[in-house]
Amino acid sequence: MSSDFDQLSDFDLDDEFADELAEFEDFDIDLDDVLVRTAVLQKNNMVALLCIKSATAGAAICRVDPRELHPAVQLYDDPTAALEWFTKSLRSSRRNGWNIVYDGLPLQG
Repeated sequence: MSSDFDQLSDFDLDDEFADELAEFEDFDIDLDDVLVRTAVLQKNNMVALLCIKSATAGAAICRVDPRELHPAVQLYDDPTAALEWFTKSLRSSRRNGWNIVYDGLPLQG
């Protein structure tokens, strides 16, 4: 059985992007120290997301609020401070009537 995707097997990304990819060969990521957490919140007919991703070098918190045009991202040098702000933000969201329907690893699938 043939597929349209069979034609792509001759396409080699390594040849086309060799120079760009060469810069990342020495790039080493230690994923053991990375914390990723996603909270899905619900209020009335709205759904919001609050996410944190932190490592030993820093952290980022992303908030997706349906009342805002764009997501908001805050970067932190101190991952402990970022986790404190993430926890405070969840607590204040609950006080403001949001229900936390999920809090854990990012959802995939």
